[in-house]
Amino acid sequence: QVQLVESGGGLVQAGGSLRLSCAASGSIFSINGMGWYRQAPGKQRELVATILSGGSTGYADSVKGRFTISRDNAKNTVYLQMNSLKPEDTAVYYCNADAKSRYSSNFRNYWGQGTQVTVSS
Repeated sequence: QVQLVESGGGLVQAGGSLRLSCAASGSIFSINGMGWYRQAPGKQRELVATILSGGSTGYADSVKGRFTISRDNAKNTVYLQMNSLKPEDTAVYYCNADAKSRYSSNFRNYWGQGTQVTVSS
């Protein structure tokens, strides 16, 4: 199995910055895409940013120019640098990975437990 553990959430004032980290561990054979999603109260979970193993990235329009996703393949870790935070960025942020364990013949989707980000106005 593969486990994802997020860290770095917290409370920040509008205009501030936070950096989220997500480390994958377990019986990892390979990881393809990794990404960050978020879910605000009363809303559906939405895609924030993705990054492929080769480094190609994609962003939601709402965070372009403010958030940067990156990954360290050697550490099986993905990061989300969030700058110029706005109150509407308040949500639980979830890490996601498309990974294959040593004991599986297929890739599957894994989720972290989520980390709260609160931006005060």
